[in-house]
Amino acid sequence: MAVTDLFAGEIATELLKQLITISRKSASCRSSAEQLIVYIQEILPIIQEIKLTGNELPQHRQRQLDIFSETLSGGLELANKVLNSPRWNVYRNLRLAKKMEKLEKNVSRFMKGPVQAHVLADVHHVRVDMTERFDRLEWRLGAMKIGVDGDGGWLGAAVKRVEEEEKWCEDNLVNLGGTGLELGKMKVKDMLMMKKFGKESSVVGIHGIGGIGKTTLAREICKDNEIKSYFNNKVFFLTVSQSPNVEQLRSKIWSMVSGNTIMGHGDMFPQIKLGYNVESSTRTLLVLDDVWTHSVLEQLLIKIPGCKILVVSRLKFPPSVVDCSNELDLLTENEAISLFCHFAFGQTSIPVCADKELVKQVVDECKRLPLALKVIGASLKGQSEMFWTSAKNRLSRGQPLCESHEVQLLERMKLSIDYLSERERECFMDLGAFPEDKRIPLDILINMWVELHDIDEEEAFAVLVQLSDKNLLTLVKDARAGDKYSSYYEISVYQHDVLRDLAIHLSNVGGVNQRRRLLMPRREAGLPKDWERNMDEPFNARVISIHTGEMSEMDWLRMDCPNTEVLVLNFSSSGYFLPPFLDNMPKLRALILINYSSSNAILHNTSVFSSLTNLRSLWFEKISLPLLPDTTTPLKNLQKVSLVLCDISKTVNHSAHLFPRLSELTMDHCINLTDVPSSICQMHTLKSLSVTNCDSLQELPSDLGKLSSLQILRLSACPNLKKLPEGVASLARLKYLDVSQCVNMGCLPEGIGGCSSLEKIDMRECPQMRSLPVSVGFLRCLRRVICDEEVSWLWKDMEKGRPGLCQVPQECFTLDWLAE
Repeated sequence: MAVTDLFAGEIATELLKQLITISRKSASCRSSAEQLIVYIQEILPIIQEIKLTGNELPQHRQRQLDIFSETLSGGLELANKVLNSPRWNVYRNLRLAKKMEKLEKNVSRFMKGPVQAHVLADVHHVRVDMTERFDRLEWRLGAMKIGVDGDGGWLGAAVKRVEEEEKWCEDNLVNLGGTGLELGKMKVKDMLMMKKFGKESSVVGIHGIGGIGKTTLAREICKDNEIKSYFNNKVFFLTVSQSPNVEQLRSKIWSMVSGNTIMGHGDMFPQIKLGYNVESSTRTLLVLDDVWTHSVLEQLLIKIPGCKILVVSRLKFPPSVVDCSNELDLLTENEAISLFCHFAFGQTSIPVCADKELVKQVVDECKRLPLALKVIGASLKGQSEMFWTSAKNRLSRGQPLCESHEVQLLERMKLSIDYLSERERECFMDLGAFPEDKRIPLDILINMWVELHDIDEEEAFAVLVQLSDKNLLTLVKDARAGDKYSSYYEISVYQHDVLRDLAIHLSNVGGVNQRRRLLMPRREAGLPKDWERNMDEPFNARVISIHTGEMSEMDWLRMDCPNTEVLVLNFSSSGYFLPPFLDNMPKLRALILINYSSSNAILHNTSVFSSLTNLRSLWFEKISLPLLPDTTTPLKNLQKVSLVLCDISKTVNHSAHLFPRLSELTMDHCINLTDVPSSICQMHTLKSLSVTNCDSLQELPSDLGKLSSLQILRLSACPNLKKLPEGVASLARLKYLDVSQCVNMGCLPEGIGGCSSLEKIDMRECPQMRSLPVSVGFLRCLRRVICDEEVSWLWKDMEKGRPGLCQVPQECFTLDWLAE
């Protein structure tokens, strides 16, 4: 009899009833019956629990339970005989009493032996299962950070999907079902190469409504082999945006067109008036994307022999500025259906099983706008027909009073946001806090969501992937990453400006004092007028994003922000007075300062840091770090500090004691950093130390081994760093060591084998590495080594027992990231 039969027939329950009756009526069997009742009552909950789980038991455990099932079945038969035996038959009753005692002993042995073993096994399995699940969870998140996960995890899959989508769009520019985009491409190419035109055009335009694919077309032209050949591979792409820093853009244009790349920092760009100052006969193509105004364009136009400019804008500029222009038309009906079906069904035509008319109606409601087709198609993927019908009805009711295609686009895009979960919707709207046409570092976004929405990092990554899958943001992999084993620090987020407009549009609903987010759509000289008019009442926003130029003390408003948890300060200046209302932000958890000027900004009013007692995350970009006042209160809750393009000097050495619980410290592209301050080694809570792209760095502190909690050590692209201190060998918890692009590093520390937890080493582009310490053989946890082909042979001995240990990435030497 199988254990399932035991459960199905409820033998134990029936036996319990019989035993209760025996304990009342049979004096000879009462003692055995009462003890059996105790045993059965103990085992019944266990049987019921196993029954409800429905899990299949291991064969040896199944066999033991089958034997016990047979024992209880025999006990039920015995109980029936006891109850049916007449009192006068003393001999029969004595025999039955003996059998009851034997039954009791058999059940007792099972309860004290196999049952206890089963319980212990279950506890062990539960513990092992929980440990494995937590290990998998920790490993998944750890892999996202240190890039050990072979398949890239969620993030890797999402980035790969984006790359595949881009490749698909490239390959199907003609094959969408029509020829509109390809005809536009051919026409613009002819304008640029003077084909079929009587006069030379030095400035050519592409114009059309937002979301129609202007930037996509411009990038396709830049990648076109005929164009690259015609312009001798001197093709440059520059995004202008709605609120540009014109002087900085002019400097970039000079650098691109003249070939005089500026490698320093600060105000080192030549102060010139772009005109005929540069002589060149080499053909050059400069693409100015997302130009918003006539005045900005005039300041950026240059007149150099051989240089042509392609202007991409929503506006059609007059012939006095742009010689000739191509208006990008809406997609044809066939193109619209093909594009929509690709994102909704994974094919370029309507599936046979789908409601053809319903699909066409939804496509029609998207008004043949590519961005709307792409986003709404992705939001309907895999949904039921009823869901589609509801979407079509909601789209049709979204007709705005204004017939502008751009307003229509916003109205229709709302649908894709309405179908998000509450958390995804909130995270999407947070993206409006960042300037248009700028890549958002992934670390900023993840930290922001963790602090705002009380979620852990893995859930924040899950939201990110969901938004990417719905085409509501784009994940961009930095070309420096080189391969799929890169960490998430090399991945950034980009959002189409129409989607950013939508996030701001949705955030601006309601009175300015009651909004959850106070967002400035574009850079202005000061704070918005409606903020000033309402500053007599508290602002309840949890997120405030400010985008200005230089701010002095008098430029700030007296704002009361009792609920603000994230403050994003985007500015462009060489000096910046921190807002006094930081004193009125008792709940502030994340502070982000990003300077978009060409020189580092000097901060003033740093005394406000004493009031930021709840601050957990700090991001400084292109800042000259000040010495904080001696009276500054230690920031006991601060856990993450990121310093990007900052002038650090000796500031960190003087301020390290202010961060007693810091767990992550990042210093990237920091100038004047010749050595890592030794005071950092006193940060015993530090788990991640990242010092990257610091070309002045020459050495690390000798007592680095004191960082007993350190798990991640990133030292990528520090060309003057020649060795690691021997103290690294004491980092027993270290999981990831990155010395890639440390071109003068000659060896790993002799005692590297002491890093018993080390899982990954990245040593790409380290040509001076000629040998490995003998102690690498003690790295039992090592799973991945990223290195060049020339040095991969060093790891051959270790690879014998660990196939796939060594990975040789594809070479990638692009400098496109410098434009960002």
